[in-house]
Amino acid sequence: MLRVISANLNGIRSAANKGFLEWIPGQNADFICMQELKAQVDNMTVEMLNPQDYYGYFHYAEKKGYSGVGVYARTQPLQVIEGLGVPEIDAEGRYLELVYDKLSVISLYLPSGSSGDHRQSAKYAFMEHFIDHLATLAKCGRQVILCGDWNIAHKEIDLKNWKGNLKNSGFLPEERAWLTKVLDELGWVDVYRHLYPDATGDAYTWWSNRGQAWAKNVGWRIDYQIATPDIAATATQASIYKEHRFSDHAPLIIEYNWNA
Repeated sequence: MLRVISANLNGIRSAANKGFLEWIPGQNADFICMQELKAQVDNMTVEMLNPQDYYGYFHYAEKKGYSGVGVYARTQPLQVIEGLGVPEIDAEGRYLELVYDKLSVISLYLPSGSSGDHRQSAKYAFMEHFIDHLATLAKCGRQVILCGDWNIAHKEIDLKNWKGNLKNSGFLPEERAWLTKVLDELGWVDVYRHLYPDATGDAYTWWSNRGQAWAKNVGWRIDYQIATPDIAATATQASIYKEHRFSDHAPLIIEYNWNA
């Protein structure tokens, strides 16, 4: 059995203050993939770097208080890959891969384009490069689980107010078509949707801080575990943890009946 969690923390220090580190031991997870660390190594406490029973690995953004990804793993990997080899992408701390003999686990934070045209252009540039990387990764010979905040709601079922967001970043036709290509042409599997093809409000993982989005469940499903077909087929259950709020996202937890 393999238990994998993806969690956008919107700041690891903020999440820690809200009980995230105390929550981890009770989850019995093999991997906890984190996005939006918003920290550098000198901001990290010993507990943040290596929670009990875990090894911590991180790819920090160069800009202080911005982006960054990490993974807590129960076992040490054979290799740790930080970044995609593209300087302007890697400066933002968006990709971290732990490589094992038969498995790769990746924490991914795809750019948001919501702050302006320049960031939407950066998002498209990332997507263009990343789809080539995904094609290569699919043929690596290992099973792969890509956890993270993809900043794209794929279909109308994946957000509450889809009609009102047709022209907004995160639900643009070009973004959705790109994700369709990842799944339908490259053969990756959206594991949550594989398990629960018709889930609506229970599937949301992010809520705006504006208005009463959380209280009214006006959410988006933008956090995914996307996997190679063989390991995706072993997924037995998925849940979105909402009992305590560590950030504006909720952790996505998936269990796989798979052993390395």
